[in-house]
Amino acid sequence: MKTVLFAIITIFSALIINAQETFFPTKEGMVLTYKSFDKKDKVSGVTKYTIEKVNISGNDIDITYLCEVLDNKEKLVFKEEITVHQKGDVLYIDMGNFLNKAAFQQEGSIPAEVEVKGNNMEIPLNPVPGQTLPDANIEMAMKMGFVNMKMSADITNRKVEAIEEISVTGGSFKCYKFSGDVNTVAMGIKVQAKTIDWFAKGIGSVKTESYDKKGNLSGRTELVEVK
Repeated sequence: MKTVLFAIITIFSALIINAQETFFPTKEGMVLTYKSFDKKDKVSGVTKYTIEKVNISGNDIDITYLCEVLDNKEKLVFKEEITVHQKGDVLYIDMGNFLNKAAFQQEGSIPAEVEVKGNNMEIPLNPVPGQTLPDANIEMAMKMGFVNMKMSADITNRKVEAIEEISVTGGSFKCYKFSGDVNTVAMGIKVQAKTIDWFAKGIGSVKTESYDKKGNLSGRTELVEVK
């Protein structure tokens, strides 16, 4: 009886997920691996996302990942859990989840106290080319010993650019292309950049490119493996 009930729940959950066509994968245990490249096209790091838990409540879905950040030699630098929320027909991504806190806790140094806050970045489930999207921002305050630092980043002018077929090491995908302007302030230094992201349904991020204020490519990240 328990086996039959479990099978019914599993099938029902799968039907809900398929009907909603969420952007992110919903299979627990699935691993997505990404490589980041610098402006000289050299590998600068690797990030692995493992789906640990998927909670479904009506039209709402919470997807919890284990995020592992590795250096260019694939040595673990930092790891933490992050959660993506889907409410109705909108995905909400906490900007604070994607801050690499390891950059502020170097080996041999005093552990930093990091406080992160910001609003959620929104991604509609059914984007339309030409559609504008809400701004997103993040603020960080870091204290390490007697040193205090602050950093902020604003993503503005977010827009759905197009629907494109793109190929990366991890495969070929039909993607929604998003763009946005990123303005960061760290230690009084302001940096302006532009980002372009390609998202595929059932996968999430497939590729990201960053450009400096002169329009030169400064780095990219792409999906290299799904298993």
